[in-house]
Amino acid sequence: MNTATVKTVAMPASRSNGNGNGAAAPRRQLSISVLRYNPQDPASVPHMQTYPLEEADGMTLFIALNEVREKQDPSLQFDFVCRAGICGSCAMVINGRPTLACRTLTKNLGPDITLAPLPFFELIGDLSVDTGKWMRGMSERLRGWLHMKDPNPDLRRIEERMDPDLADRIYELDRCIECGCCVAACGTARMRKDFVGAVGLNRIARFRLDPRDAGSDADYYEVIGDDDGVFGCMSLLACHDVCPKNLSLSTQIAFMRRKMASAGWK
Repeated sequence: MNTATVKTVAMPASRSNGNGNGAAAPRRQLSISVLRYNPQDPASVPHMQTYPLEEADGMTLFIALNEVREKQDPSLQFDFVCRAGICGSCAMVINGRPTLACRTLTKNLGPDITLAPLPFFELIGDLSVDTGKWMRGMSERLRGWLHMKDPNPDLRRIEERMDPDLADRIYELDRCIECGCCVAACGTARMRKDFVGAVGLNRIARFRLDPRDAGSDADYYEVIGDDDGVFGCMSLLACHDVCPKNLSLSTQIAFMRRKMASAGWK
């Protein structure tokens, strides 16, 4: 005679409200205040607009803003691409601090959240700014790309090996995503419109390490050896504090300042 087997299925526990009765705890209500302004609209004036929102588990500000745009205000402008802290598109000022919306959990903030666009860059609308135009100008000014020692390299040849420790140091500097947070937080950039910022100095530091690059310290001095370059930095270290990738920007700026000072004395 066959004996039937009865399976016991465990039901997921409901969220407790702390009273022991298993009832779901009420979700926190957020109040998101956004600086609204469309420079393309002559009738638009800068103003704060507040959106109420119910917080969800694991909610980031990127998710919150998408929910606001989908359910409350489709005219709200902000940028995003990767949603993984790689592209830097969603950088904005969150409660007075430049950072990435996609990497900011609402649970780590208070119920009242204030958002504004990154300063310094050209405003597109609301929270959207054009960092790409400034980054391209900075790159062209610094000639921030690899200058091969051999102008006609053999592309079929196996690439030369690099010391692993050196490769790691180059990779560390190459993690910059050009989000603009360091420039937006920079006091020097507010006073000097042509200041290349920590992002530009970090790029020069990266190619200075690369053994494939033909540039010398004298060459680098020509592009950053002035007050709009490494000697203009007031060492307030805001760039270091707000970098979402935790790059050692203050260390690189100090290192490049010593090297450029040495190059300038020669």
